[in-house]
Amino acid sequence: MERPRFRYATNIAVSACGATAFIDMYATQPLLPLLQREFTATEARVALTVSALTLAVAFAALVVGPLADALGRKRVITTAIFVLAAVTFGASFARTLHELILWRILQGLAMPGVFATTIAYITEEFPAASVGTGFGYYVGGNVLGGFLGRYVCALVAAHGTWQDAFKVLAAINIAGGIVTIAFLPRATNFVKRTSFGGALVAMRDFLAYPPMIATYFVGAGVLFTLIAAFTYATFYLAAPPFSLPTAELGDVFAVFLAGAIATPISGRLIDRRGNRFTMIAAMSFAACGVALTLLRELGCVVVGLGMLSTGIFISQAASQGMVGKLSGGANRSTAAALYLTFYYIGGSLGAIVGATAYAAGGWNATVAMILAAIASVTTLASFAWRAIPLGRAAR
Repeated sequence: MERPRFRYATNIAVSACGATAFIDMYATQPLLPLLQREFTATEARVALTVSALTLAVAFAALVVGPLADALGRKRVITTAIFVLAAVTFGASFARTLHELILWRILQGLAMPGVFATTIAYITEEFPAASVGTGFGYYVGGNVLGGFLGRYVCALVAAHGTWQDAFKVLAAINIAGGIVTIAFLPRATNFVKRTSFGGALVAMRDFLAYPPMIATYFVGAGVLFTLIAAFTYATFYLAAPPFSLPTAELGDVFAVFLAGAIATPISGRLIDRRGNRFTMIAAMSFAACGVALTLLRELGCVVVGLGMLSTGIFISQAASQGMVGKLSGGANRSTAAALYLTFYYIGGSLGAIVGATAYAAGGWNATVAMILAAIASVTTLASFAWRAIPLGRAAR
């Protein structure tokens, strides 16, 4: 029987891991109009403070996955969190857009040590019947961290400078690292794998297994949707008829709190109804939300963004959980790292392609692009996750 103390401590810890890294990831989104004015730059250039970081995450994950399979779980997670705190503090000294982008890249290089390793930890250490719940708590932490990062940055920048905001984020990173050290139980089911060649073979096998590669593309589409929506929604809401200032743009991200509540609950739905059912339902909900933002009423836009983000976060839990199931018992960090590579390349493309759509047709064109992405992801998951043998890829 699962020990209650272990269960509660682990839920707190995996939530803290998710929140600690995600608090930095999208922190510049509500600052984009401010950065555009300060640096006299285009939407696409200031959006690099998001897309450059996510690309760094994508490529660093390929190295971190095999490293975590060799060194262990908790050690890699906690080290990555404190490295992230250091480079986040360094970003507070940036004085040009180029310097800020460089520091954001360094932040991105530190993050996969938390992401990929925590995904593997949940799959290995949680009882089989509770893995979906574990991912629900982890993604709930992602959501809470994503909200706090955006909100804190906007609030501090509105009363000080954006550089001050990064100092505050670094302090929160340190606090998250302390919580992780205190509450994350030592891994007991970890099997050390020291062969880098073995990791390359595992990557080959994962990429040759159709349900796994489909799951990687599903993850890419999920983050593509979220990044495109919330990067360019800030420009949409900063322009007439809304004309929201920086602090109020930060307030809009309070819609993420609904996802922080819904995602842990959705973990039980994944455990009971499966990843495929949950993904289809969540992405359908997200599509209704993004369509609602076309009504040029602030209340409708906020509610629509809340529906969109909640659907995306639940979809994220479903797709990450599927990676753990498909990878079986071997090289889970490597499987998770490949997922993160696809996932964050998708997020980077959301910012890059979103810039083209927004420049061409404003928010209407951006919404059309997002709806097309949601339809593609839902269709792919619907077919790829139908009656698949779990664990086959990890031979």
